[in-house]
Amino acid sequence: MSFRNCEVDDCPTAERAFELALARPYQLLILALRLPDMSGIMLDRLIVRAYPLAHRGSLTAPPVIFLARPEDAGELASLQRDARFRGAIPYPPRLDILLSLTQGLLPDSPAQPVLPPRVS
Repeated sequence: MSFRNCEVDDCPTAERAFELALARPYQLLILALRLPDMSGIMLDRLIVRAYPLAHRGSLTAPPVIFLARPEDAGELASLQRDARFRGAIPYPPRLDILLSLTQGLLPDSPAQPVLPPRVS
């Protein structure tokens, strides 16, 4: 697997995440199911409604991946019907799962040039 080429915005609150989603376009959203100030599912539903209004030319919000704990299995099951839902990353997050879920959603990092062996 190769790494992805992306910029990441980290938000301390759902309110700030909502503001950023409206302020700039995104290719992917990664949200925790349990946020301090609201449900990640509720935040996603708010973004889905407002995103196309804030970003002319977008028909819907970007795909979403949720960070979930084992006890969130019931909530995750209800998301399976949503075409934007790309999966869940369990806590603690694992890089291999993140790379697998983002394959095809985010561009791969450009290949780094292979340096010749250094001889001393």
